[in-house]
Amino acid sequence: MKREGKLRVAIIFGGRSGEHEVSLLSARSILDVIDHEKYSVTEIGITMEGDWYVGENVWEAFQKKDLTSLSRAGIFPEPSRRGLHRIVETNQGEFLERLTDLDVVFPVLHGTFGEDGTLQGLFEMADIAYVGSGVLGSALGMDKGVFKDIMRAHHIPVVDWFVSSRNEIEDHIEQVIQKAVDNWGFPVYVKPANLGSSVGVSCCKASSDLLEGLKDAARYDRRVIVERGLVAREIEVSVLGNENPRVSIPGEIIPSRDFYSYESKYMDDDSELLIPAPISLELTEQVQSLAIQAYRAIDCAGMARVDFLLTKTQQGELPKDTLFLSELNTIPGFTKISMYPKLWQASGLPYVQLIDQLFELALERKMLSDRTERRYKEVS
Repeated sequence: MKREGKLRVAIIFGGRSGEHEVSLLSARSILDVIDHEKYSVTEIGITMEGDWYVGENVWEAFQKKDLTSLSRAGIFPEPSRRGLHRIVETNQGEFLERLTDLDVVFPVLHGTFGEDGTLQGLFEMADIAYVGSGVLGSALGMDKGVFKDIMRAHHIPVVDWFVSSRNEIEDHIEQVIQKAVDNWGFPVYVKPANLGSSVGVSCCKASSDLLEGLKDAARYDRRVIVERGLVAREIEVSVLGNENPRVSIPGEIIPSRDFYSYESKYMDDDSELLIPAPISLELTEQVQSLAIQAYRAIDCAGMARVDFLLTKTQQGELPKDTLFLSELNTIPGFTKISMYPKLWQASGLPYVQLIDQLFELALERKMLSDRTERRYKEVS
């Protein structure tokens, strides 16, 4: 059915996450390329404290950290009050002013309270279409420990790991360190279970490194992943679609540091992106097949970037070119240097058309959801 007028979209960015600044970078890139002839765009910024703001030039206000020209706002979990409301403050108190209906929302929020299913739950309650995976896919993709459990259950290879809690790290850190040493020795990687952009990630080559790495990761999450360290190449692919997803050509990252850290992603200029990745056709097909399997296994929708590790040398019992699925990101980076849009560009899908397709997929998924019966009816 052809739509009359512009599609009313909201781009939401910022958020209560260690990836707040990365979200701003991603949102800037999207706002720069989105087709304003097709879309009526509303910017919504969420502060580190969780307050929502709207107004003129929201992104610039967040970048300057001066929100005085903006107004508080909110989306309510009630279909009868669907849309965006501004909070107006008067001498008599606060009241709500309806700003606009929303056809689809693009949550450009990385990490907690944006990529982990929490915000998706709000959109489901509000009955608003949104870009990306639903509550289940978002939550499963976000928690690296649970995600690995599901991959292993589907016979998808993942690097050995264990999960430790913040309480264990605070009260019994020596035991956690000893468990890693007994399992694999060094190096090992430490990561917050529910974060991305390499925030809180450490490559630990000695017990002293692991001590500091565990403490640092526990600052960002109450669950921490300790993972066997491998000397490996970093291969990534982009996935796009709902029921019938398709996958891009692979790319390879040559990090400027020991691994693709936050600094090498967003601060250095020395990391290299090789597109396409210089790997065999057989490995390319394996990467693409496993990416689709993982995407479907956790019920992803819309988009994801899937990351792999490919061993560079023989390491213990692992031969060279052993492939492991590392992570799946349901809201991948959209910055100027991000792999997700770059891989689609190289696969024949320009950035502006990628944005169009993501909105179309969001609306398609909403239409499928709307066919679900919400009241029990006997079948005669």
